[in-house]
Amino acid sequence: MNGQKILKREDAVVKFVGDSGDGMQLSGTLFSDTSALDGNDIATFPDYPAEIRAPHNTIAGVSGFQVHIGSRIYSSGDKADVLICMNPASLKSNFKWARHGATIIVDTDTFTDDAIRKAGYESNPLDGETLADYNVVKAPITQLTTQAVKDIFTDRKSAERCRNMFALGMIFFIFGKTTDHADQYLETKFKNKPDVIQANKIVIRAGYNYCENVDVQEVPLQQVEVAHAKMEKGKYRNITGNTATAWGLLAAAEKAGLPLYLGSYPITPATDIMVELAKRKSLNCRVFQAEDEIAGICSAIGASFAGNLACTSTSGPGLSLKSEALGLAVMTELPLVVIDVQRGGPSTGMPTKTEQGDLNQALFGRNGEAPCIIVAPSTSANCFDWAFEAARLALENMTPVILLSDAYLGNGSQLFKIPSLSDYPKINPPFAKENDPDYMPYKRDAQTLVRQWAIPGMEGLRHRIGGLEKTDGKGEVSTDNLNHEKMVTYRRDKVLRLADRLPLQTVDGDAQADLLVVGWGGTAGALRTAVEKVRNEYGKKIAYTHFNYISPLPKNTEEILRRYKKIVVCELNMGQFVNYLRMNYQGLIFRQYNKIQGLPFEVGELVDEFLKIIGE
Repeated sequence: MNGQKILKREDAVVKFVGDSGDGMQLSGTLFSDTSALDGNDIATFPDYPAEIRAPHNTIAGVSGFQVHIGSRIYSSGDKADVLICMNPASLKSNFKWARHGATIIVDTDTFTDDAIRKAGYESNPLDGETLADYNVVKAPITQLTTQAVKDIFTDRKSAERCRNMFALGMIFFIFGKTTDHADQYLETKFKNKPDVIQANKIVIRAGYNYCENVDVQEVPLQQVEVAHAKMEKGKYRNITGNTATAWGLLAAAEKAGLPLYLGSYPITPATDIMVELAKRKSLNCRVFQAEDEIAGICSAIGASFAGNLACTSTSGPGLSLKSEALGLAVMTELPLVVIDVQRGGPSTGMPTKTEQGDLNQALFGRNGEAPCIIVAPSTSANCFDWAFEAARLALENMTPVILLSDAYLGNGSQLFKIPSLSDYPKINPPFAKENDPDYMPYKRDAQTLVRQWAIPGMEGLRHRIGGLEKTDGKGEVSTDNLNHEKMVTYRRDKVLRLADRLPLQTVDGDAQADLLVVGWGGTAGALRTAVEKVRNEYGKKIAYTHFNYISPLPKNTEEILRRYKKIVVCELNMGQFVNYLRMNYQGLIFRQYNKIQGLPFEVGELVDEFLKIIGE
């Protein structure tokens, strides 16, 4: 490219967008994996359409995959530095996500009159002033792809399936990446289809060579070198939150010495947890795909009664269906892990979009007084740790635990240092001893109020269990009013007393800061980046605390909150966590910043809000 100087950057955001079936998820995944292997830190954000198969070339069918690479990455990034659009609809729906002056690569062959009209344009956007402030690369991707594979595929449809690899080759050139990992992936994925392997390899190189040979005066391409990450020594992989959750459950089962059971019904965006665990029969894991959500959780309760680490996975409307059985698990005081990968609601809402809308349901969505432990992961990678922790808390406290993940974490990915299980604690369920003459099913530990776990078949430990209230200690069915109040209080206090054994909540920042930012769950990456930006670039005193333990809250929560005159709680709902804090800590004044668009927070919007509050 005429010896053009390479631009050095600390980070860069790349977004691949096209029609469903254009292979944007695969191109994005291969680019993120390649970048990780090259030494970059990464975070990804797949953006799926909700429609199963929307009409071709319409905005409803646009599928995207955003990749943020750099030296230190906490989130999937805001605006794209490079936007790859495979048709007019993808440009129309994603143009707003390109930063001012960004490089926009378009496949000019798809900008036909019919496709332009379907996308909602009145005229070809490539000919007007709309893109005047952007570096637009008009490449005949379809034509060059079919030409590259004309000796392999005689039919146009098969040839055009490789278009995403041409775009990937262009991105490899722009960011100075090799094709080695993509080649290895293709050889493994299509090992029985040598023509497919050969064609895709040829097309990747065709995209790369197109950029290498193009006249920079005619096509404004800028090569970019993104800084490498300084990583702790170890073995890493790119992992999605759903896969990390599944692995965390497997690790917990091993540390508890128990078989793992998952009873679930497929639902977006939680299904991949079930799919991953179904591959792990060799690790003493059983997966049951139930006929509905209710059957899934009820089978898990039965598996728990039989002595398994029992789990069920779902998303918002599925959690609603599980609520009655979840109350049964509270009443029977059996360990159970319920994973809720939150999505846009209510009802079926926006099933492929992210939200934090299920906190109220997790806290209060059962009849009677039925408290559960609630925890929430905050990154795709630490879904592993929080799945492990959810299982530990359920097993050691003999109660259900709800793990509140979300679509952003579950579908997104980041680098994950593969841990050694020796670094994780042994899990110790409170098993009863066979033929214990003092055994009673609801006899409790004096400090923790946790009852013992007697597995069917253990000699001398027969007992009654079920959804009806039980007598304190002996466990006989009881309708005595005073006994009911005592048992309800025990179940509540068992959860509340856990706070004494949880790690204390920590704060990043000065105790005298002008503003405390509060978050929970999957918003951590954007919040942390925004706080650092306000502190380092604007010189403001700002502190930040992020909650993973939701119920009960860490015991020093109130002490932290009362240090600060200004507190803003940021969440992807209409204010569920802030109202929970108001309920528990009366007299404190909380500001709130909410977003409920099916999208994660942008760092820029958070920075603007924090500066505004500090300046008031």
